[in-house]
Amino acid sequence: MREIVHIQAGQCGNQIGAKFWEVISDEHGIDPTGTYHGDSDLQLDRISVYYNEASGGKYVPRAILVDLEPGTMDSVRSGPFGQIFRPDNFVFGVLEPNKQTPFYSCFVL
Repeated sequence: MREIVHIQAGQCGNQIGAKFWEVISDEHGIDPTGTYHGDSDLQLDRISVYYNEASGGKYVPRAILVDLEPGTMDSVRSGPFGQIFRPDNFVFGVLEPNKQTPFYSCFVL
């Protein structure tokens, strides 16, 4: 069986990725909370290619979301399927003030 890890990076990548997960979730009968509400056994066939099954029968996208600024991640989280992602799969940078030169620090939620 194949398993895909979906990596979306930057503002554009995360906007496209958010829409991708909306479409894939709809095709597999997964609602915004990660619960299966489909009407066909075919929807569950090969669902493990894109999703991990978590406790309580919830499906979580196998995805890593990356950006240098947290604003894009906030947009994804507040979107229609934002709560379906694991919080620790968000990787973003924060501009740290420095007397000499600015630099980014990466944080994982």
